[in-house]
Amino acid sequence: MTTGARERLLVLDFGSQYTQLIARRLREERVYCEIHPYRMPLEDIRRFDPKGIVLSGGPRSVLDPDAPLPDPGVFELGVPVLGICYGLQVVCHLLGGRVAPAAEREYGRARLTVDRAEGLFEHFEPGGTLDVWMSHGDRVEALPEGFTVLGHTPSAPYAAVADTARRIFGVQFHPEVHHTPRGPEILRNFLRRVCGCTEDWTMQSFLESTIPRIRERVGEARVVCGLSGGVDSSVTAALLHRAIGDRLRCIFVDNGLLRKDEVAEIEEVFGDRFHVPLKVVDASDRFLGALSGVTSPEEKRKIIGRVFIEVFEEAAAEIEDARFLAQGTLYPDVIESVSVRGPSATI
Repeated sequence: MTTGARERLLVLDFGSQYTQLIARRLREERVYCEIHPYRMPLEDIRRFDPKGIVLSGGPRSVLDPDAPLPDPGVFELGVPVLGICYGLQVVCHLLGGRVAPAAEREYGRARLTVDRAEGLFEHFEPGGTLDVWMSHGDRVEALPEGFTVLGHTPSAPYAAVADTARRIFGVQFHPEVHHTPRGPEILRNFLRRVCGCTEDWTMQSFLESTIPRIRERVGEARVVCGLSGGVDSSVTAALLHRAIGDRLRCIFVDNGLLRKDEVAEIEEVFGDRFHVPLKVVDASDRFLGALSGVTSPEEKRKIIGRVFIEVFEEAAAEIEDARFLAQGTLYPDVIESVSVRGPSATI
């Protein structure tokens, strides 16, 4: 589903453990963003029409023969780019700089000196220092043409760099983590000063744009929603109910493995309080029978998934005029389903 957000940031994922955190920090600044694999085709990036592009960190080396690298055309789109850690090395590697293995892998706190209080460091004190969090095995040893140094550390002479003419920036550290206390200011400068974002994406604006689109898409049909009681499906159900009212039908499957009184709580919250049309299916005997004698956790997971689909399909078939299936899925689950190396083996 599109968001209706007028301003969108694109985060290209190179496999960093912090990629989700980057996205969270951008959204905390009221800017909508999406995470996509680093190999996102250039034409798809153009259609996405981002106000800026962030290249995430990653565990690999740009010097590897099969290193994950984006289409070099991302630097020719005229869109601001911020490379973080591995992303900085990608910038320098593809634009003519030099990246080499560091004498020692650096992991932990470092002290960065601000050489130029501009761009990412607008309103910082020139010559001042700040704590940053490093995690890298390679380091930049020569900058591409047109780049200048914004900040350095004792072990990283090019810890923050910029080509201001092309609005391409890079930092060797992680501004998104708690251990870089002024990281939010750095990201805010990228969003406001470099990308020109107005930071108008809020939950209220999301509701105002999403509800009309749901109504237009659904029309007069009914929607079946799988309700588990978790945050993802609960928010989906509440949003749909606000948009289409009683044309929503929620199905809650009791698999016999729930917390005490959880079924009653779901019925009270969604049925009695929110007045969401809710069908509770007691399939506990069916699930427990299928699990009888099974000891492997992975096999149990597969059995539960299979039986759930069977029970849910049977319940959904009883609902007339149902043309849409709604599923609430947390954004991290979507990203984890597609790793930067290819489809994940198990999720």
